[in-house]
Amino acid sequence: MVATSLYILVALVLGLASSQVNAANTTGSFTNPILDTGADPWVIRHDDYYYMTYTTNDNITLLRSRGLTDWKNADAKLLFKPPVGMNYSTDLWAPEIHQIDGSWYVIFTADPNGDSPPPEVDMYCDMNCPAVFHRMYVLEGPGSDLWAADFTLKSQLNTYDQFAIDGTYFQHSTGLYHIYSCWYRQYDAWPSNLCITKMTDPWTVSSNFSERQIISVPSNPWEKTPYGRPFNDRLASNEGPEQLTNPKTGQTFVIYSAARSDNRNYCLGQLELVGDDPMNVQDWKKHSDGCVFYQNALEGAYGVGHASFTTSSDGSEDWIVYHGMRDPTNGWSARTIRAQKFTWNTDGSPRFPRPGYGPYALPSGQN
Repeated sequence: MVATSLYILVALVLGLASSQVNAANTTGSFTNPILDTGADPWVIRHDDYYYMTYTTNDNITLLRSRGLTDWKNADAKLLFKPPVGMNYSTDLWAPEIHQIDGSWYVIFTADPNGDSPPPEVDMYCDMNCPAVFHRMYVLEGPGSDLWAADFTLKSQLNTYDQFAIDGTYFQHSTGLYHIYSCWYRQYDAWPSNLCITKMTDPWTVSSNFSERQIISVPSNPWEKTPYGRPFNDRLASNEGPEQLTNPKTGQTFVIYSAARSDNRNYCLGQLELVGDDPMNVQDWKKHSDGCVFYQNALEGAYGVGHASFTTSSDGSEDWIVYHGMRDPTNGWSARTIRAQKFTWNTDGSPRFPRPGYGPYALPSGQN
């Protein structure tokens, strides 16, 4: 009888321990997507919170969460709703939030007429050019408290009255720069390239048009759609540039999106600043062997691109936050937001995982 009772007690203890382990396994992992709608995610960590903004098209909304992978119940705050009838009233794309010199700045793309130019403008383009009026704009939010900051429109960035999307700030020891997706000329209508200009502050470009540099063009087969297309560069793109610095070696990269954003082949390419001058084209080295982050058809993860980078809450892990699609036939509307851990290669370059849905272990330090 005593032995039987002891057996039952041990079984109960073991059963409780097993249930606790199972609960830990359940709560200690996550699956993608971390947000069921949205594209072009920008995530930063500041003062014990993660902040995310992404393309909503008609406004700029800020999300706040304690956990990197927990956004479905996040706090939300409207940062900017443009008035109608302005050059920045519609198609607000790819907002990013940066803290520079003690204030917060949101850099974003917008246009005046729903991405639909009148025939009198479209006729100048060699092919259809719906984004011909997209330009870059900046909001300013004074103070160190991002959530409490009151953002107002500061300025349109000078892109020489030409197509400009997906702009980002590139911070370097030689100063502040604007890297964005550009055309060669005003009515080129593709391909889109990566341009860089020098800035005197977060809302003022100091480079004139002749000083603007194109540091990357979609010249490789994997940067075109369909793959390797030998003619017609329509929607062949280099866009979504993001600065990424190796925290141990100090190497500086620009990770950008390539190919066509509504297509399964959308992926990430890589530039590395190997010299001292970001405005010198020869100081950039392009990884031309292929995408550094690309579709995983075996898991139904397509069109992976337009990423941002952050760390786990304890700072021990590096994470990529990106958008992708499960059904590429639905194009832009199929995009959702995902996150995965990445590491570094022995040469100091980022080593990205294959995209997928998990389950994955939670970021280190996240409960």
